Amino acid sequence: MHLEDTLYPLLRLYEAAPQPVKTLAGRAYRAIPTSIRQGAAYERFRHEAAESESWDAATIERYQIAAIRDSLIAAQRAPFYTKRFAEADVRPESFESLEQLAAYPMLTKQDIILNRADMVSGDASQRLAMTTGGSSGVPVSFYLHKGISRPKEQAYLEATWARAGYRPGDRVAVIRGGVTSSRSDGRIATFDATRNWLVLSSYHLTPERLPEYVAELNSFRPQHLHAYPSAALMLMQMSVKLDFKLTSLLCGSEKLSTQAQRQLETHFEAPVMHWYGHSERAVLAAKRPGSTGLQFWPAYGFVEFDEPDADGNREIIATSFHNHIMPLIRYRTGDLWRPDGHVMGRDYEFLISRTGRRISLTAMNMHDDLFDGLLAVQFHQHQPDEVECHLQPKIFWSRDREKVIHAGLMRKLGDDFMLTLRVVNEIEKTSAGKHRWLVTTLKP
Repeated sequence: MHLEDTLYPLLRLYEAAPQPVKTLAGRAYRAIPTSIRQGAAYERFRHEAAESESWDAATIERYQIAAIRDSLIAAQRAPFYTKRFAEADVRPESFESLEQLAAYPMLTKQDIILNRADMVSGDASQRLAMTTGGSSGVPVSFYLHKGISRPKEQAYLEATWARAGYRPGDRVAVIRGGVTSSRSDGRIATFDATRNWLVLSSYHLTPERLPEYVAELNSFRPQHLHAYPSAALMLMQMSVKLDFKLTSLLCGSEKLSTQAQRQLETHFEAPVMHWYGHSERAVLAAKRPGSTGLQFWPAYGFVEFDEPDADGNREIIATSFHNHIMPLIRYRTGDLWRPDGHVMGRDYEFLISRTGRRISLTAMNMHDDLFDGLLAVQFHQHQPDEVECHLQPKIFWSRDREKVIHAGLMRKLGDDFMLTLRVVNEIEKTSAGKHRWLVTTLKP
């Protein structure tokens, strides 16, 4: 049994409930044993992550061969892969060496967008639908394996955070994409009793409201600050001083240079744990103590690198493990691995409100079905508070969807923005043919 995935469809109702109701329900939920909340898979992957820290090369290879073979066999049960594998003349049951994976065709985001229904197999009750807008503004919908994918992610993230001193149950303050209020002058904090986390808005972080953030943090006294790198750097640049000592800063979802990491560690006098992952949950990389670059978890997924470009950057190609509902085989992530062991992330991009609030584009990446039915999304801004969102729909498109999308975006943007939606035949691209998430002439 995995209670968290069972209750996942009710998450919106929980988030919309009054704080007293959320607190009561959250405390009751947290009182349930972890084995029921997270399920048996969580314990399995928690032990696996811990053990894999000391695996030798031979053990890693044996594990990866077996895991890839399982993913290939599961994939072959789906019509899309059945045809692909037949055309490539490959047989998953005969997979015996890592080198054999090169014979399998690569998978693109466009493949998933156009063929998702034919890429799934197994019982429909085991599918957990997800969508990511991605940093490129190309919405991709896919399925996770219910009771497997999310507890695995939780177990490996906790193992990653443990390298910086995190322990399950620790108090955590979060400044990421959580919406505490759609009003520009609304509340900045809410308490998530299901995890004992203080959720602070990343949408209201301005010098004028900084004392409120400091007061909330000093009152809650978290052991860890879990924040977008851009949010942590904003706190640093505004010279935030806390009256307690953090155990660590947990910074993911955006790029973080070695220099910026050192600045954060100096300012907050705490280690920074930085990692790379994506919503598709195919591969995960994180820092090790004493290292400057990221290293991939060997039992999470299998990573390959494409040919280097002129600067030596190589695209990350991922094959997922354990998601046998919709495996991703040799998936071109679009993310670039740099020679120094970092992922080449996008520059920090912000939308600017009428009152001067800066909304990180990372926070606008929807993980629900808001962008379903779209091939691409792009924000345009040339005046503070005025935002135009371009939507490139698939063949079948209902204008009723525009109202839903407008309401969903305004919930994150807030009342000091004016948002216009515009349906276009094609989203503007760079000279290299890449999608742009934001087109702006404003300086953050």
